Amino acid sequence: MHHSDLRAKAPALAAGMAAADHGPDIQLAQTRHRAALVASWDITPGSTILELGCGQGDMTAVLAEAVGPTGRVVATDVAEPSYGAPVTLGESAARISAGPLGSRIDFRFTTDVLDPSVEFPESTFDHVVLAHCSWYFASLAQLRDTLARIRPWARRLWFTEWDLTPASDDQLAHLLAVLIQGQIEAAGSHGQGNVRTPFSREALLRLLPEAGWTADGSRPVDTEDLRDGDWEIAACRDLTAAQERMAALPEPLRQLVLSQTDVLQAVAKPRGNRSLPAYTVTAR
Repeated sequence: MHHSDLRAKAPALAAGMAAADHGPDIQLAQTRHRAALVASWDITPGSTILELGCGQGDMTAVLAEAVGPTGRVVATDVAEPSYGAPVTLGESAARISAGPLGSRIDFRFTTDVLDPSVEFPESTFDHVVLAHCSWYFASLAQLRDTLARIRPWARRLWFTEWDLTPASDDQLAHLLAVLIQGQIEAAGSHGQGNVRTPFSREALLRLLPEAGWTADGSRPVDTEDLRDGDWEIAACRDLTAAQERMAALPEPLRQLVLSQTDVLQAVAKPRGNRSLPAYTVTAR
């Protein structure tokens, strides 16, 4: 499917998402971002796809459109269907499943592919996709083990994540918010945020061979219209204001986090903070 074809379908795909009821412009921006990604990948009609970390199905719907009526997307997530706000994962999946793409998608929540009970025959899937979900992993070791586990199941990997290297000064606030959350998680004070193990693109490229994958391409991804920077800054402020979470930190780290939070407060705008860039990596 050509880039222009999939991008043209983004408004209709976005309108079919439950989150569009609460923020249609936000949902459209998220869907357009994912449509541009998938249109740049070599995914043909009739393909079979395993998606890890499907969340509310933003990428799932785009993938289902790309594979067409003869294709199939198995969309997995470790979270419970009740997770998420203002729309839960289960509510969003139910809306998608009831729509025209529903017959192409198999949603599987509370599913960890590291669980021995989760098994697929070799080369079941043409592609495996991880899109903006890898920072949610508890550690790089868990991500490595997951990538190794799925290696026999799929022929090709499509991986997208935020890039820790800012392209401009106005992305520094998003970077700080990400690093602060990552430090708190690394100290053992765990929460339910989207940022648990932030890592660089270079770290991923070092990890892939350990998991049996060979990267064959990497490029930057435009994030100009996404508002994730604002969301992560707000999440970081809420986190550092949570006395119980902060009290659980070793004192030197707590003071370091508080100092970084002071810097974040100084550089972040009330809204309209530019999001970090992103990247996509392909591997075989």
